[in-house]
Amino acid sequence: MTTPVQLTPGNQESLPQPQGLTVKISTDLGRIQATCPHQSGLIYAVPADRSWVCTDELRPAHALAGFFRELIALQDPRVESLMQQWGLYYRSLPLDADSDGGEAETA
Repeated sequence: MTTPVQLTPGNQESLPQPQGLTVKISTDLGRIQATCPHQSGLIYAVPADRSWVCTDELRPAHALAGFFRELIALQDPRVESLMQQWGLYYRSLPLDADSDGGEAETA
C-alpha cells in the first residue's frame, strides 16, 4: 500500500490528510473531520442552547446524538430518503449503564 502525498506550493511535500473520522477538542470547540478519498469535511460542535450541558470533550457526541435524534423525530420523507441514499441510520440508545446497546433492535 502506498501513502498518498499532497504537494504544497513550492513543491514541498506535506503529510496526507488523515482518513476516516478524526475528533479534535479544544476549549468551546469540537471538530470532527470526516475524510475519505472521495469526500472531506468538518463538523463543528460549539456550545449552543442544547449542547452547553456537556463538557468540551463530550460536546461533539452530545450534539450529534441529539441532532440525529431530533432529525429522525421529524419523520420527514426527504430526510429519510437522504439518509437511506447515504446508508445512514440512527437509533437512540438507553442511557442505562447496564445496557450494552450492541444488540440489534427488532421492528
